[in-house]
Amino acid sequence: MSTTDTPAATDSPAIRRVQAPGGDLHVIDQPGTEPPFVLLHGFPDDSRIYQKLIPHLAPRRAVAFDFLGYGHSGRAAGPDSGQHDTELPAVLDALAIDRAILVGHDAGGPVAVDFALVHPDRVSRLVLMNTYYGNAPGQQLPELIRLLADPNFAPLADAMMADQNQRLWLLNHTAARFGLEPLNPEGVGVLSVLPQFFGEGEIPDALAAIRAWTGALFPALAEQDARIAHGDLAALDVPVSLIWGADDQYLTPDVARHLAGLFRHADLHVVENASHWLQADQPGTVARLLKEAS
Repeated sequence: MSTTDTPAATDSPAIRRVQAPGGDLHVIDQPGTEPPFVLLHGFPDDSRIYQKLIPHLAPRRAVAFDFLGYGHSGRAAGPDSGQHDTELPAVLDALAIDRAILVGHDAGGPVAVDFALVHPDRVSRLVLMNTYYGNAPGQQLPELIRLLADPNFAPLADAMMADQNQRLWLLNHTAARFGLEPLNPEGVGVLSVLPQFFGEGEIPDALAAIRAWTGALFPALAEQDARIAHGDLAALDVPVSLIWGADDQYLTPDVARHLAGLFRHADLHVVENASHWLQADQPGTVARLLKEAS
């Protein structure tokens, strides 16, 4: 193994509960030097997408959490919509983090960008990984996400989600499109995606949260386009790094290059032999790039 493939020795991460508007959040806090990496997941997964990456970030502090309705966080009493912009600052405040290296993956990317636009003083660097912001040329959404996001298909989506066999078929189809091994017990699909759709033990599924987040996707993309057109991203005076899996068939490196061009200060690193969940495919390489960027 190379040094980038061997995690550094570190204390075990602490598991914390943080109260946020709407419910309590499951937070993983690996101790280490500041400023910390704060890692945001997207949909339909949870903080376990960073399970292989976090040990490689030592001796740096690393924080990851499940958004409300996902993973081991609480389930909101009503639909979970519009909460993400309050959950991130709740975690930062509870953990006494004044400034962070904010890392957003997939749908966590827009959350990270929007936080940096509002609170640039709290972000020492913005890192985006296989994500999106607005409608980029050539950008494709996974078929499952398009099904859940389009209100015209809501009755069909509801019927398919209500049928466990159809739900599993959709997940297996999507996994194959992403190049995942659906039955790999150590893979992202089994560890982080499957529990959101079927629950685990006494923890219920995250279907309500998934439907709310995906259902708000198209209006959110339009709002992001408006911020881009207004010049908000170009005016952001925070260094930006994009670390991208080369083999993502949906959010391709072309999307990354377009996104990098929207910021004043941005650098792009494409990781070979990595797809959408590059932090699981190449954790040592991603950790090295994160440390170098910080």
